Amino acid sequence: MTDAEFRRVYDSAFPVLYRVAFRIAGSGEAAEDLCHDAFSRLHEKNMVFPNPEEATYWLIRVVKNASLNYAKRKQRERRAYQKAFKEDVRQSETGEGLLIRKETAGEVSEALDRLPDNLRIVLVLKEYAELNYREIGRMLGISEGNVKVRVFRARERLAGMLQDVVQDGVPRSRKVRRKAAK
Repeated sequence: MTDAEFRRVYDSAFPVLYRVAFRIAGSGEAAEDLCHDAFSRLHEKNMVFPNPEEATYWLIRVVKNASLNYAKRKQRERRAYQKAFKEDVRQSETGEGLLIRKETAGEVSEALDRLPDNLRIVLVLKEYAELNYREIGRMLGISEGNVKVRVFRARERLAGMLQDVVQDGVPRSRKVRRKAAK
């Protein structure tokens, strides 16, 4: 791959790769590092693809897998630190609206993390990477119809998980605190 071709692939694929990595890893810094590592692997291996789209799909797979590994590693580290130091991970925020938004986003993220991998990854690629069904299917090696089914099932499961979490626009955790304060 020439430097010009590499630059074209980098410029076109980096935004998508970053969104995927950021959603899975949960950190902008980590997402950027994961993306650059994927491009380094592409350059070091001097891989040849029939077209730039194939290179992008390969990079998305690499970033997805690296991000999943990073997220799992960070989760294990977090548990180990909490267990060792019994840290209080709650953060005090000011402003009720900001707090509600943050708690709701957390509940949605937790629900998304509880989805099976095959459903979660298609939903992440569809909603966060903004890929179409055909691109997701080609990347994962499944049919476009299967991608549509998985996205539908993922959305249905996510809605079911969130139905009792958020009622009347107020997260359950906020309601529990209100009841406890009374």
